[in-house]
Amino acid sequence: MDVKVLRLATVDSTNLEARRLAEGGEQGPLWIVADEQTAGRGRLGRSWVSEPGNLYSTLLWPSSAPQGALAQLSFVAAIAVHETATRFANPSSISLKWPNDCLLGGAKFCGILAEVIRPGLVAIGIGINIAHVPEGLPYKAARLQGAGVDAVFQQLSPSLSHWLEIWREGQGFAAIRKAWEERCAHLGQPVTVDELPGRFLGLAEDGALVFAPEEGAPRRVYAGDVRVGYQAGP
Repeated sequence: MDVKVLRLATVDSTNLEARRLAEGGEQGPLWIVADEQTAGRGRLGRSWVSEPGNLYSTLLWPSSAPQGALAQLSFVAAIAVHETATRFANPSSISLKWPNDCLLGGAKFCGILAEVIRPGLVAIGIGINIAHVPEGLPYKAARLQGAGVDAVFQQLSPSLSHWLEIWREGQGFAAIRKAWEERCAHLGQPVTVDELPGRFLGLAEDGALVFAPEEGAPRRVYAGDVRVGYQAGP
């Protein structure tokens, strides 16, 4: 599928711009790429520092997937980011963390925010640290050193389209689940979920985190603050 690209010097948020364009009749698929964001956002309403030099992008994507499957898009995007990053860094240093964190040397280098714009249309926001690393975060952060914004985007765009084809509106999530787990370094390792210690056992067939607390039976987690060792301090 041919994907158009809209390039902007400055925008409040590429996801917000995607929403405005959709309200104006844009159907996608369309990439929105900005040099700078003045009001970048991450999960749980967190701000995302967006100085020039990093990649700030959103894919406005038409999707007929059922509502319950759209949360899987974060996993699809994370795999594409992982694949992209292996072109610029040692593949063994890159891993994924539930639900959508991408780690380089155990430190987060990417933010992903997938949102439903309206029925049939989603926005997949992806920010990748290249020139700058945000300060004052409660976890370690990293960047793709030696990469360039255009070079990273040129790898990311076809990779995300490829994995979206594999996902097939949620019908191919079994393949996405397998690919994601293969790229997750803390499978079977200790984690905390909302400060409760236990182990991460993998993804359920619907994308939920399968968590085994130190006491009690394993259970599925659909939302929560999940932390692994890299988040213990700056």
